[in-house]
Amino acid sequence: MDPFRKKSPEEILLSISKLHQGRLKVYIGAVSGSGKTYHMLREGHILKNQGIDVVISAVSTMRRPDTIEQIGDLDRVPSIHWYKGNEEKKDLNLELLVQRNPEVLLVDGLAHRNRKGAQHATRLEDIRFLLSRGISVITTVNVYELEDVRELASKLTGIRAVDTVPADTLELADEVVLIDVTPETMLVRAADGLSGGDSDLFKHGNLAVLRELTLRLVAEGVNESLERYRKELGLIGPSGADERILVSTQYHWNGSIYMRRGQQIAKRLNGDLLVVTFVNQDKELSKEQAAFKRSIVKLAKRIGAKFDELPLCSRRKLADVLVQYALEHHVTRIVLGHSKQTRWQELLQGSIIQDLLLKTRGVDIFIVADRAESDGERILPAQINPPPGPFEPFHRLNSQEIDQKIKQIKRGRFKVYIGAAPGVGKTYTMLREGNDLLKKGLHVLVGLLETHGRTDTQDQVGDLEVLPRNIIDYREKKLEEMNTEDIISRNPDVVLVDELAHTNVPGSMHKKRYEDVLNILAAGISVITTVNVQHLESLNDSVEQITGVRVRETVPDHILRLADEVQLIDVTPESLQQRMKDGKIYDMEKVNQALSHFFKTGNLIALRELALREIADDVDERLESWERSSSLRGPWRRQEVIYVCVDIESQAERLIRRGFRIAHRLKATWYVTFVQVEHMSQSPELPERLEALHTLTERLGGTFGILKVNHHKEIPHLLIAKADEAGATQMIIGQSKRAAWKQIRQGNIAKTLLRGARHMDVLVVADYEPMK
Repeated sequence: MDPFRKKSPEEILLSISKLHQGRLKVYIGAVSGSGKTYHMLREGHILKNQGIDVVISAVSTMRRPDTIEQIGDLDRVPSIHWYKGNEEKKDLNLELLVQRNPEVLLVDGLAHRNRKGAQHATRLEDIRFLLSRGISVITTVNVYELEDVRELASKLTGIRAVDTVPADTLELADEVVLIDVTPETMLVRAADGLSGGDSDLFKHGNLAVLRELTLRLVAEGVNESLERYRKELGLIGPSGADERILVSTQYHWNGSIYMRRGQQIAKRLNGDLLVVTFVNQDKELSKEQAAFKRSIVKLAKRIGAKFDELPLCSRRKLADVLVQYALEHHVTRIVLGHSKQTRWQELLQGSIIQDLLLKTRGVDIFIVADRAESDGERILPAQINPPPGPFEPFHRLNSQEIDQKIKQIKRGRFKVYIGAAPGVGKTYTMLREGNDLLKKGLHVLVGLLETHGRTDTQDQVGDLEVLPRNIIDYREKKLEEMNTEDIISRNPDVVLVDELAHTNVPGSMHKKRYEDVLNILAAGISVITTVNVQHLESLNDSVEQITGVRVRETVPDHILRLADEVQLIDVTPESLQQRMKDGKIYDMEKVNQALSHFFKTGNLIALRELALREIADDVDERLESWERSSSLRGPWRRQEVIYVCVDIESQAERLIRRGFRIAHRLKATWYVTFVQVEHMSQSPELPERLEALHTLTERLGGTFGILKVNHHKEIPHLLIAKADEAGATQMIIGQSKRAAWKQIRQGNIAKTLLRGARHMDVLVVADYEPMK
């Protein structure tokens, strides 16, 4: 929207009416007992301390001591008590609330249904009434109480909510905040009598499924707000936070194959699916084409894809139309079939794939191999090898397996708090949990704490013992690092360690803090730690695309997979920016710079979505490993092998990270290969560059190899031969940056690869310019 455009009378009236409306904030969680009421009440105290008139009514503490404690001195407006069978219910007393006229009301149970004869049938209608009177409301809801989630939750868990709210309810809210709790924590709370642990809800699998549903639901809402924000700024193309898959197909027998492949990709990447086909509007479809159209339209509806027909133009303009459509719909990946043209046909008629590769920026091209004749559509769940145990009760462990089991038994428990950005409250929550464990009689130490001068975080230290840091002399300066040796010698039950991605001072025991943490865990000491989503190695490129900032300190993704629990701390961009303005994150002199750079609204929305989707994926991976049938992301080909081809250009790391993320989602073996041309002068930096690529590949769990050829033109043929030897089903290459004269002289490697690798899928990873 143009900010200088004159507003219409309707827009002006709408803006004025909103001034008189109350504000609605919703805390959403997977199940009761996840902490929604606790956080709602805590926010109530924060608002009260700011001089805002806050009251509570119909709040259900479930007799949880920490929640009761949070009520404190908040004013209470009496609710109307009634019984449904033996169960006590609480309705809002609207007359008293309107008479009291507070600025903010805290109320539980958004899905609550009122007694017969009440002014409104539901609490949602009560809340709408109060909002219209200028009273803001903060409330709570469970994910399975949303009408559009109820059926899916019931199908996956057997749990069916009695009372629900309409599907569009969250769209009414000005803010939606997820309270994320791991199944492990919920089960501990149930065992301690702090949750309704006798319910079918409190089964590990059900808790995990509902948690994933919640993460994905909130991520979708965040994505919609991100799209609105980008549209207002006039931004086009992918944001970098989510995936959107576009399948280009025809009214032909293989159209459904490409759509199914696109569906699989969209499922595994948690993206939206779009399908287009080109049609000559001046020519009637043949009977065969009409039949294929009916089946394709029907399939699109069944798999939830958006389907469009585009006008058929000349062959040489098809790529332009497809690229324009992709940009307008924020597409991240175009899926289409391999070309069957000969080299001469490509020269005479043009090649759609080659034109796409020349004209796309920021959009990957995925070219589907037609395997229908050789192995059919083997759409099967990912292969997961169950560990020896209940699945193989008579399997005799070898010495290596025994050693591995002993290490796992001895290892401490590992929990990670993750957030979208600094200041969301990871350290605060970690310290709070540390104090809870201390009250239970555990020996808890703070190994490394970074409060960044935040007084509310420092106040959470409470009775916890903070260990002195190790002093290291470096370049005539005395610098401080975590004293890992002291922690291990003190041998506590639990140690709290901030900022997992930190790089240690040279001269420390280890280069990275996560290596210190692994040492502590190996000593049998449990660790609770914190990290931001932008520090995950495989997300490095996405974060740069979103923010324009290349994060230097990273953690290999497998460290997150090692964790017994990964819990998200969710905060809306508005709240985070307010914390920044209040000086609760950085010193006041840094606030303006932060708000205009990393903490820009668009960055925070996109990073929040990235964090939500990443943790949802982590939940799903754990579900798949634990119970194969529970995966929400659908089936995949049984055996995949990923083959990544890199050169020494700057995009090599991006290709390696992309290879890892795809292989991880597909449970696939993956290889990275560099081809060196012999008898050519090499840059002096080449050995160091290759070592860096080798290290990155191994950090992420891949296999790195170097091949040698005599001439550039041999490269594609050798790569295809080695990929076939490895049994590759998918090859990953980058967009060519070579000048046209170099391609003529040395050969177009990408073009030759595509022509020779038609028997496998090929992903061409886009080059892109980071957002500034």
